[in-house]
Amino acid sequence: MYASVKSRPWDDYYARRAREDGYPARSVYKLEEIHKKFGILKRGSRVLDLGCSPGSWLLFASTIVGHKGLVVGVDVTPLTLRLPPNARFVQQNMLVWDESFLEAVGTNFETVLSDMAPSTTGSKFVDAQRSLELSESALAISARALRPGGAFVCKIFHGPDFKNFSDKARKCFSRVVHFKPKSSKKASKETYLVGLGKIGG
Repeated sequence: MYASVKSRPWDDYYARRAREDGYPARSVYKLEEIHKKFGILKRGSRVLDLGCSPGSWLLFASTIVGHKGLVVGVDVTPLTLRLPPNARFVQQNMLVWDESFLEAVGTNFETVLSDMAPSTTGSKFVDAQRSLELSESALAISARALRPGGAFVCKIFHGPDFKNFSDKARKCFSRVVHFKPKSSKKASKETYLVGLGKIGG
């Protein structure tokens, strides 16, 4: 359900804009801002989108990479939208994956995206820990699925282990940046870790 204009105009602007632009969620504008800032998506490239439901990031990425590119979306929840020709979907719990998952999605991606977020409990500590588990999983997958020089984008919430996670990412990428898009809710503790230039194979 979308918020009312009067009660939450910030949410409503992006939610309304997403409807007008044909996207299922307002989160698409976060990826758009990240891409404009860091150029993480390339024409003809391969993109792995972790936690892709309801599909806004997948649709945006598929538009950027074009018909010669590929976007593989992954989520524990089935996608209900119609996939573009240059995209496919794999249903998978991101906290429980093995070699068969990598065989299903493939490797040698130029970009790995993760907008995964846990179901919130109301406890900032618990929510941050659950978010960290998803982020750790996304980083581990990127280490296996990304080609050298590739890019990684991961949503993470500020918590006690925020710095430790960032330090782990710095061992995997030549440059790591924290970025909060303008389209994020002002009160949200979320930020995006952007890893550029994956090190090694």
